[in-house]
Amino acid sequence: MNIEQARFNMIEQQIRPWDVLDPAVLSLLAIVKREDFVPAACRALAFVDTEVPLADGQVMLAPRVEARMVQELKVQRHETVLHIGTGSGFVAALLGHRAQRVITLEKRPALVKQAADNLRRAGLANVSVREADGSQGLAAEGPFDAILLSGSVAAVPQVLLDQLKVGGRLVAIEGHEPTMCAVLYTRQSSSAVSKEILFDTVAARLEGFPEPSAFRF
Repeated sequence: MNIEQARFNMIEQQIRPWDVLDPAVLSLLAIVKREDFVPAACRALAFVDTEVPLADGQVMLAPRVEARMVQELKVQRHETVLHIGTGSGFVAALLGHRAQRVITLEKRPALVKQAADNLRRAGLANVSVREADGSQGLAAEGPFDAILLSGSVAAVPQVLLDQLKVGGRLVAIEGHEPTMCAVLYTRQSSSAVSKEILFDTVAARLEGFPEPSAFRF
């Protein structure tokens, strides 16, 4: 496989057509080596438009979904980002190139180690991997300029919205199969948060987040 040609095709044929047009994000996708964050057994899937299996039944989101979510978060160089659902560390690496500091939370010990190793090899010293339940965020180190959830939830918990600074943004995928959508929350003031629907997609659930009780007759 011609790695660079495959990377170019991923960007031009999958990601750009999905309205990922920010030159800074497209440049990052050309620089950050996705193949280094994919398990060796799945290396052939690094640039394919699909979710990639990880340890313990987890997955990497499809490249176009990762890229679009990072674009919509609009991270700036001076900002601190909380990332929930580390996986292999690829999205955290993208965020690390854009932010001053990234804290990424992952529940699964095997993935914590894998992601930490991947990020260290990639030279991302400003990204810290923590083994933690992301559903509660990390209030002790907030508030944050931006929060990104790499996976779906039934609804974003208020406890995460409360950890946004005024002007802070949160991007997540909400809903239930087969109807989910990516959403952008923005804290407008100490008491007001706006919500914008970004695009339709479907993604695997993040662990530990509450599900609504099933309605019973």
